Amino acid sequence: MRSALSIAGSDPSGGGGLQLDLQVFRHLGVHGSGAVTALTIQDTRRVHRVLPVFPSAVLDQIRVVLRDCPPGAIKIGMLASDDVARAVTHALEELPVPPAGPPRVVDPVLRASDGTPLLETRAIPTLTGLIARSDLVTPNLPEAEALTGIDVGSRAGCEAAARALLELGARAVLLKGGHREGPPDDLLLARERAGEVPVASWLAGERSEGPPVRGTGCALSAAIAAGLARGHGLWKAVEDARRFVASALARARTSGPDCRVLVFP
Repeated sequence: MRSALSIAGSDPSGGGGLQLDLQVFRHLGVHGSGAVTALTIQDTRRVHRVLPVFPSAVLDQIRVVLRDCPPGAIKIGMLASDDVARAVTHALEELPVPPAGPPRVVDPVLRASDGTPLLETRAIPTLTGLIARSDLVTPNLPEAEALTGIDVGSRAGCEAAARALLELGARAVLLKGGHREGPPDDLLLARERAGEVPVASWLAGERSEGPPVRGTGCALSAAIAAGLARGHGLWKAVEDARRFVASALARARTSGPDCRVLVFP
């Protein structure tokens, strides 16, 4: 059975983070392993507290998993602190980079939906280094703007920000449009091969009516990682993952007073 590794924070409500990643892996027929980067105290309304895991424990978690059951793909989510981000970087440096090593999907989690910071500002350069070694980085609009300093209020701005992220070294960028007014179209910018001119594709999205839905970004990046672990190419993995999340959105159910969670087919 193919496997994927999620390196992410724990969400005790199950609406996001490592718990949600493992649900996605299971539903897509991939064995999920996980390395916890932070313990969060949160419910469906907000994040109350963030407790980064000891960096040495993060490093050891990843090392033993990679040694015992090497994954077919790696998804990197919330990192919380610069020390944790450095530990993740150090652990992954022991792997061959793609294509010799497993593909890497970086979901650059900076803040929770309620605005709570989920990554130290001083960790941005370390996160940038992880992005540079990724097959795909999946920022939302605020994350792309924070990482590049480029205004993403227009399609031209989105494409400029995606190019800036690509220039860091990532093979591809999926810029998620859920925070945009109007249709939440995503932008996929990718090179088929090193040195080629990147191809930009706008992928149409539909907005879900009703209360906010938690975990869509986590689910999307995890689903892409699952597709890559199963041997799919990047474009197919992205297309399949978007359909999977759209189906889960259509089934979303209420959890807590004013929030919904994804329900997977």
